[in-house]
Amino acid sequence: MEKFVITGGRRLEGEVIISGAKNAAVAILPAVILSDGVCRIENIPGISDVAVIVRILYELGANVKVINKSTLEIDPRHIASHVVPADLTKRMRASSYFMGAMLGRFNKARIAPPGGCDFGVRPIDQHIKGFEALGARVVIDGGMVDASAERLVGNPVYLDVVSVGATINIMLAAVKARGLTVIENAAKEPHIVDLANFLNSMGADIMGAGTDVIKIRGVEHLSGVTYSIIPDQIEAGTYMVAAAATGGDVLVKNVIPKHLESITAKLEEAGATVEEFDEAVRIIGPSRPRHCNVKTMPHPGFPTDMQPQMATLLSVADGASIVTESVWDNRFRYVDQLTLMGAKIQVDGKVAVIQGVEGLTAAPLHATDLRAGAAMIIAGLMARGVTEIEDITHIDRGYEDVTAKFSALGADIRRVKIINPNLRKAAL
Repeated sequence: MEKFVITGGRRLEGEVIISGAKNAAVAILPAVILSDGVCRIENIPGISDVAVIVRILYELGANVKVINKSTLEIDPRHIASHVVPADLTKRMRASSYFMGAMLGRFNKARIAPPGGCDFGVRPIDQHIKGFEALGARVVIDGGMVDASAERLVGNPVYLDVVSVGATINIMLAAVKARGLTVIENAAKEPHIVDLANFLNSMGADIMGAGTDVIKIRGVEHLSGVTYSIIPDQIEAGTYMVAAAATGGDVLVKNVIPKHLESITAKLEEAGATVEEFDEAVRIIGPSRPRHCNVKTMPHPGFPTDMQPQMATLLSVADGASIVTESVWDNRFRYVDQLTLMGAKIQVDGKVAVIQGVEGLTAAPLHATDLRAGAAMIIAGLMARGVTEIEDITHIDRGYEDVTAKFSALGADIRRVKIINPNLRKAAL
């Protein structure tokens, strides 16, 4: 086991290069199963969630070749099994995308319910609704989800709630279905557009991605292709908030500024200066943040995955801020960690009232989930003293080279092994 050790109080300065988008990669890599040829995927982030997806592809029979640190060549033509290994699917939420990809290729799929960060109940009922609309029969058998169809046929699908996962899974299943599928009330996140662009580059016929109505006309074949994944909106936002929180001056490179508009708007409201360039943004932090209110919403609203980072910044703002979480339950579990550092935050259901304090003081912390872990890093960078963060495997799921990137900006952050006190006594 490992932990991060952070000595706070240093102003972040310099440049950071953003990796490929986690949420796009974990959808595009399973989509390769639908291809009739070899796919070369570039700008893949080096994170543990991607490693799990690649391992699943390998165990299913795909030939995976590492070209370089961020590029893989995947040949899915030898995949014969429609059963996804249960021990791997339980590690992450996005493993559910293999269900749509398997249905699209084999007209059948068998997969264990997916794992991932625990934000309360995250049902797959909308996924199942979409599969059934396309003609699949879905049953839960022995703790596994079984889906099968003689032939998938396009149909209208109306999602009762905006669901990124369901939108992606239905797209994957429908891309080879006979006829036209129309997804209404679809999610509009950038990684859904990226998935549609990837599938279209292979020969799919998808229109409307990025709007709330996506139309998919099924095709018989999808060919191999070379494709580069978009930059990670949330990783970029995390470094933007970290720069603002430390009063820093950071150029965040390899980004799509339009994807960051909601984050930029709130940082500016909090007193930061944000300059936009073609593929970069520069953040100059204030001497002390101003209070502001934040409400998470589906894209293009403020992303739920940036809520813990923004709340951490507002914990030292001048005045009271209100943060409303409208997407997930239980997303304020990290607040207890911030209060250990002196933050004043009251949570009532999905609303947190934050009374800004002068500063945070270092404390032993743990990451309760991926984005909360990123928030704990920001808190450690802001705080007086030395902060230790445990359970950092959560952070490794979504951030590539996090210690190297922050260190290059001037942060004092190290990854160290946790020594079992019983083993230490034995050695003595």
